[in-house]
Amino acid sequence: MDRRLDISVAEAIVLGLIAQGVCDFFVVFGHGTTELGDVLRTYSEAGAVRCHPVRHETEAAHAATASRWMHGRRAAVVTSIGPGALHALAGSLVAASNGIGVWHLYGDETTEDEGPNMQQLPGRHQASFLRLASEMGTAYSLHTPGAVGAALRRGVETVEHPYSPGPFFLLLPMNTQGSIVERFNIDELPIHRPGRLGTAPPEAVSRAVEVLASPSRVVVKVGGGARGLRSQVERLLELADAVAVLSPVSSDVLDHRHPRNMLIGGSKGSSCGNHAMQRAETLVVIGSRGVCQADCSRTGYPLVRHVININADIATADHYQRTEALVGEGAATLSALCDALEGGVTPDVGMPSQWLKECASAKEQWLAWCEARRAMPTLFDDVWRRSVLTQPAAIDAIAAVVLPRGGRLIFDAGDVQANGFQMVAPTTENTVTTDGGSSYMGFASSALLARAVHDDGRPLVAVCGDGSFTMNPQVLIDGVALGVRGCIVVLDNRRMAAISSLQRAQYGVDFATSDDVAVDYVAWASSVTGVRAWFGGDDVASLRVALEYALAHDGVSLVHVPVYFGDEPLGGLGSYGRWNVGPWVPEVQRLRHEIAL
Repeated sequence: MDRRLDISVAEAIVLGLIAQGVCDFFVVFGHGTTELGDVLRTYSEAGAVRCHPVRHETEAAHAATASRWMHGRRAAVVTSIGPGALHALAGSLVAASNGIGVWHLYGDETTEDEGPNMQQLPGRHQASFLRLASEMGTAYSLHTPGAVGAALRRGVETVEHPYSPGPFFLLLPMNTQGSIVERFNIDELPIHRPGRLGTAPPEAVSRAVEVLASPSRVVVKVGGGARGLRSQVERLLELADAVAVLSPVSSDVLDHRHPRNMLIGGSKGSSCGNHAMQRAETLVVIGSRGVCQADCSRTGYPLVRHVININADIATADHYQRTEALVGEGAATLSALCDALEGGVTPDVGMPSQWLKECASAKEQWLAWCEARRAMPTLFDDVWRRSVLTQPAAIDAIAAVVLPRGGRLIFDAGDVQANGFQMVAPTTENTVTTDGGSSYMGFASSALLARAVHDDGRPLVAVCGDGSFTMNPQVLIDGVALGVRGCIVVLDNRRMAAISSLQRAQYGVDFATSDDVAVDYVAWASSVTGVRAWFGGDDVASLRVALEYALAHDGVSLVHVPVYFGDEPLGGLGSYGRWNVGPWVPEVQRLRHEIAL
């Protein structure tokens, strides 16, 4: 191309995104993005980009997030002004909470202020949506056409941040999208990406080694930032005679069968994970933000007196009191720490140590607890008026079909999510995805649309509750339109079971979290041409047969499974940590300040 071009703002943006490898756009066009839409049409017809039209902006945000999260494929969301942008902004919470880099391109009010634009935010504030979007992440309004290069650079710095990426909101006033930038120098389009850090300072690593060399019970909190570091984490566990506790977003980072893996810990964690957290004296954190449900609202480590926190973000690395912060590249820093431990004075581990024996015993008890739920897969349910599958049994049956085939499970919010990360036993990485950052209802089914960007041929199953599925049911239509192959399993208890259970635990009664409306999900899904749907039955064998049919379908499929809700302990897996909500607040906050970690 010529280095100097007379080019519209909209076309410069598309060229800049192509230069960054962003060639997939999930779009809901409107009057606020007609100019950008026409540029995308031109480049789409030329084969330079692909546009994936969907029926809801939140769904578009989820699909673009899942594309980057599950497949590493860059994608952008395009919406119009007003309600569409607000829907997409809400959906961007998943990317913001889980650290996923996604471009969001929104139409915006005109810059010459001829009067209120239809669908702009009400009031007389200038750049009101810029102010709103800036609360979710980094935002930039292209008020001045000549700033297009600078705007794209800001986006690259956000979306491609090596350690804490997030959504970037590029606001495109309707009257500037088509403005011509004369003799625009395309060398202004950013092609670089932010650099990475090195190893944490040697003196900090040495101090961490001194801590780990002292006899103590060590727990390693493995967060989402530890993805791809399995061998290094396993090495640290052996050298430090430590056990690992996982977060919901990192449930597949370690093999479920590893003897030092105590599985999920936190408010909704396993009993063995919480046992390790409660008894540990030294905490090593790898790539974790310390979210309330992951560390029991900062009360999960009551006996810990020393913390070693490996993170590339200074504030996150210094989250806890009494911390030796190892600020640096995760892989390099973890390797340096292991090398120093191996070359210096290491604890007398023994085979196995008393700490490992204690935690292994707690894990055996947890595995027996899970096995009891497999042995009693059905219970009589008052709503269904018959015996139906429990959620743990249904999820276990789904995993038994999908994971041995090299498939991937996506869990939606609520009870499905909690039972999912407690019950599933992944052995390899990148097999389980769950939005542990924001628990956004409707994410899992929308994530199937990531297959429009990249289809690796693996079986893909989104496990949703009935409430979560009905948040984004249009994925049935969009999945067919975009040629997606994937299965949605609806676990139906006619309620928001996670909140019903929380209400009962806190107040003894649930309220306004259920209804009496029966829905024929098989008929609903089957009404969409191209979708195949099956009833999953009321026992494990029937569910497995339905899943076999669903996975064989070359397109979108759905399996409907009635599931139990009630007070019978065998109907769920239980909770073993603390949480700073409702009537529990005074005691949790009192304990938090007493622990002072």
